[in-house]
Amino acid sequence: MYGEGVEPETAEKTERLLAPAEAASRLGVVTRTLANWHRDGKITARRTLGGRRRYPEHEVDALASGEEVA
Repeated sequence: MYGEGVEPETAEKTERLLAPAEAASRLGVVTRTLANWHRDGKITARRTLGGRRRYPEHEVDALASGEEVA
């Protein structure tokens, strides 16, 4: 229902999640690139209750610094 490798957001999770536009801006890419990276396993994504993707801030920051994350 949520797509392969995407977990729904739950209230008990406390990690900071970034919207696609914010994550893409930090990485210097377009949002479609983030979706492709998620599909290819380069970054994980969570889904909000409304079905929208959110990216873990620590993974975005790791990618921005050149580290592999997923």
